[in-house]
Amino acid sequence: MKKDKRDIRALSKEELRDFFTSIGQQAFRGNQVYDWLWAKGIRNFEDMTNISKETREMLADSFVINHIEVDKMQKSNDGTIKNAVRLHDKNIVESVLIPTDTRTTACVSSQVGCSLNCAFCATARLKRMRNLKPDEIYDQVFVIDQQSRLYFDRPLSNIVFMGMGEPLMNHRNVLQAIEKITSPEGLNMSPRRITVSTSGIPKMIKILADQEVKFNLAVSLHSAIDEIRTKVMPFNETFPLADLKEALIHWYEKTKRRVTYEYLIWDGINDRQEDIDALIDFCQAIPCKVNIIEYNPIDDGIFQQANPEITNKYEVALERHGITVTVRRSRGKDIDAACGQLANKSIEEAPILKK
Repeated sequence: MKKDKRDIRALSKEELRDFFTSIGQQAFRGNQVYDWLWAKGIRNFEDMTNISKETREMLADSFVINHIEVDKMQKSNDGTIKNAVRLHDKNIVESVLIPTDTRTTACVSSQVGCSLNCAFCATARLKRMRNLKPDEIYDQVFVIDQQSRLYFDRPLSNIVFMGMGEPLMNHRNVLQAIEKITSPEGLNMSPRRITVSTSGIPKMIKILADQEVKFNLAVSLHSAIDEIRTKVMPFNETFPLADLKEALIHWYEKTKRRVTYEYLIWDGINDRQEDIDALIDFCQAIPCKVNIIEYNPIDDGIFQQANPEITNKYEVALERHGITVTVRRSRGKDIDAACGQLANKSIEEAPILKK
């Protein structure tokens, strides 16, 4: 009978050390294996060249490395790279490398599908299959760092959890992945260069604040009027704006870090003066900044980008009230890699980056 092999990356360094002492080997072997698995990102035991062949064969017989595979890769005209990432159970998620003149940013997924039901987002139309494990999140970042070095000759500089899924519905695994990403024994990235974007789960925002996390928080807001926000983000009925504001005040009191509000403006939905006034009022609760994001249609015509004059009206009004605002243009639209477009569409084969 074939035995099920355990995923070796589910073991902590201490558990790996204990494993080696239990089989009569020195504990430092666990340190070596841990380094190969995380800092070096190897995909098979044969690559552990400072470990004996017999030990490598023993590990391969007892464990498995469930590393992700870039199933397909697509490159945009603006340099953006979208990866269709195949997981060990054959599920697919998508991640994106977004380059600019000064940085490269990884946009990573946290769930297969999504737990929430935002009407304007292609990912929300997918059934939520499962949460991603910490190593599956870490691997997306590791691969994009390789791509950044290969195609742009510089290491990855920033990470945003703005891909598929709601990160705070996978809170524990997301935090474990960030711990590995920021660890000197992992990718050694600063938590200040990581932003976790949430649709707004008040209870979980408070938990993050109490844990005194060091990364940045972004909230997909899109309306500061409950009736409108519920129409475009139906879960707002369960997590209304008053609860969200209370949680964000708690966040700032605990972390002293300002929040970024992500904001889409749609024709005939949130393009009135009262929408602008409501946003300004909401922003005055704590220090914050607003990113007005270009909307990327998902082919149904219900949501349409508002007139540029409306965007300018928002921008002027926010600045008049001392609120930092940035209007962001989407990248990767030609390959469905922009915000709200990740939905595992069939894409053409392209060269795959291999280690």
